Amino acid sequence: MFMAEFKLRYGDMKWYVRRIVEASSIEEAEEKSRRYAELMNRGEVRWELSYVIEAERPLLLGDEELRKLGA
Repeated sequence: MFMAEFKLRYGDMKWYVRRIVEASSIEEAEEKSRRYAELMNRGEVRWELSYVIEAERPLLLGDEELRKLGA
C-alpha cells in the first residue's frame, strides 16, 4: 500500500491532500499518482504531485502512533 501527497492550488490559496494508492511497486504508485493529478487538473484547482511513500497504516492515528511519539 502506498500514499501519495498532492499540493492543490487555487489562486493564492494552497493546501495538501493525501490519497491511498493501490499498487504493487513504488514506480507503479508514482505513475498512477501522476496520472491522477493530470486527470484532476480539469477544473480551476491545480493538482501537483508532491511525493509517494510506502505506508503500512496511512492516515491512521491510533495508540501505536501515539506511543511512537512518546505520548
